[in-house]
Amino acid sequence: MEDEFLLEILYRTCIMFVVILLVLRLSGRRGVRQLTLFEVAIILGMGSAAGDPMFQEEVPLLYGVTVLFTILVIYKGVTLLSVRLKFLHEILEGKSMVIVQEGEFEIKHEKDADFSQMEFFAELRNQSVEHLGQVRYALLETDATLSVLFYPDDDVKYGLPLFPNHYKAIKTLPINKPCACMFCGRVEEELLAIDAVCPRCQHKEWALALNTKRIS
Repeated sequence: MEDEFLLEILYRTCIMFVVILLVLRLSGRRGVRQLTLFEVAIILGMGSAAGDPMFQEEVPLLYGVTVLFTILVIYKGVTLLSVRLKFLHEILEGKSMVIVQEGEFEIKHEKDADFSQMEFFAELRNQSVEHLGQVRYALLETDATLSVLFYPDDDVKYGLPLFPNHYKAIKTLPINKPCACMFCGRVEEELLAIDAVCPRCQHKEWALALNTKRIS
């Protein structure tokens, strides 16, 4: 009897796997990196609906298939509504967040629980950004990707370094060398003191600013 049910589990699993692939194909998504929180919730619901019929003998396959296609209909319906209703789109997908503007960090997000400066440093480094003076605009998209617009080489300005070998607080007061606030990226042409207060964010740590051109 157990052997027969093991064979049935294999059969059920194959059927539900094919159904899941079909539903995902019909949903129109091509990759996991494009998923929003709403879509992650849909995927989790689909996983739960598909899992039970695979190994629970008392749950008919038809029930699981019905749930999966019901979820698909709900997903398609809500997606169509969110295209027409901006507030619904923002609730489900969230908003894009400005990270860097004109070579400086956007500090209005400093108290957000999701804001991690070091994480954005890493993302920018992955795009061959050496310092913020190379970046005109950086936007965190709703799918967690980072979109970056760069200054042309001739317009690159002094900016906060992003790599550890240069992202270091100054120990002595530099002469005639621009420094960048290590928190917001504001550049001062000349500091009056090592612990000068940044007029933009009120922090007191500074690093030597760079103005090297971007190597793509």
